Amino acid sequence: MGIWILNGLTVDVNNVQAKKHILVENDKIAKVIDVVEGSAPQTEGHEVIDAAGKLVTPGFIDMHVHLREPGFEHKENIATGTRSAARGGFTTIACMPNTRPVIDTVDTVNYILDKAATEGVVRVLPYGTITKNELGRELTDFAALKEAGVIGYTDDGVGVQSAQMMKDAMALAASIGMPIIAHCEDDTLVVGAPVSEGAFAKKHGLKGIPNESEAIHVGRDVLLAEATGVHYHVCHVSTEQSVRLIRHAKQFGIKVTAEVCPHHLVLSDEDIPGLDANWKMNPPLRTPRDVQAVIEGLEDGTIDIIVTDHAPHTEEEKEKGMMLAPFGILGFETAFSLLYTKFVLTGKWSLGFLVDRMTKKPADVFGLPYGTLEVGSAADITIVDLETEREVLKEEIVSRSKNTPFIGWKLQGWPVVTIASGKVVWS
Repeated sequence: MGIWILNGLTVDVNNVQAKKHILVENDKIAKVIDVVEGSAPQTEGHEVIDAAGKLVTPGFIDMHVHLREPGFEHKENIATGTRSAARGGFTTIACMPNTRPVIDTVDTVNYILDKAATEGVVRVLPYGTITKNELGRELTDFAALKEAGVIGYTDDGVGVQSAQMMKDAMALAASIGMPIIAHCEDDTLVVGAPVSEGAFAKKHGLKGIPNESEAIHVGRDVLLAEATGVHYHVCHVSTEQSVRLIRHAKQFGIKVTAEVCPHHLVLSDEDIPGLDANWKMNPPLRTPRDVQAVIEGLEDGTIDIIVTDHAPHTEEEKEKGMMLAPFGILGFETAFSLLYTKFVLTGKWSLGFLVDRMTKKPADVFGLPYGTLEVGSAADITIVDLETEREVLKEEIVSRSKNTPFIGWKLQGWPVVTIASGKVVWS
């Protein structure tokens, strides 16, 4: 038995909208048929989902998430994290390796993939670390990690401080056709700072994280990427200087791509209401000027894709306050609705633009065979109610943790059905 999705609204990158019937059989899209008034496909023997009045898109793809397992299961695990992703409409997610142990051996890669296969509900793609234990001292076995199934290398959570180590990593990754994904942060500029260097830090007497702490690594790394020919991908871009450097690198043909998170597109440090650590993240919220720069960077193609950087922490950890609480906020369950409400409903972006940056574009950037509704493609499909406005409620969050600044926000554009590899995993 397959699944017929009837009367759904589809949209492409050019914002061309059409109504379609889509048949899912096994784990593939078997048919895509234009809706013709007065006629309907034969659905006998199949499950039927009536998507009339709703958006039907390829399953969302998130190339930057933290599932916390192994080692931090009190915050999140692969089972709860993938269900949270499914609620947000995501069908493919790429998990960062700053677990305990870190993902720097074949055994740990196998652990992640086995757990995802048995307990996860969406596709999980692991990254391996650049350096052993993320200590920046010795490269991991890139070839063995690739063979085990990682999709790239990153020490996300910390920046690689040594330029020579990063250059060596890039050269090795380039030699085996793999990307380097960089958390850009100069440690000497951020010690003891919980928020961005700006109005909020000054008001509360806090040390601030300067923009150049991120941009220095971006500038260094694009030059190293040019020298080595590697595909270099910049994590969670948050500053005007970083956008400028990436734009310049692309103009010179350097193989650099970049991502941005919803919170850096809609919030600045001036929005932080007080010393609530649910507003503490890394990179931190920057100035309104930086927010405008990353918006323009996404719009003009300097920044390629949208990711969530889903980073769960317990309420007890976040209650320690701005100075002591860990960095990070949830991302899966509000990503699409937040951006749809703030950018599509206000006329700043087309619906097709937003969908593309969360589906086909990330697949293209990382060479993944997902992100389309074409016949024969993976049956990863998200159905979205664009009309209903709902409040973000703490008690409805599926993630094991609840750390988000968006509690109480009223948003539209909520995923209501998520199909991953042909199975309904959220409804």
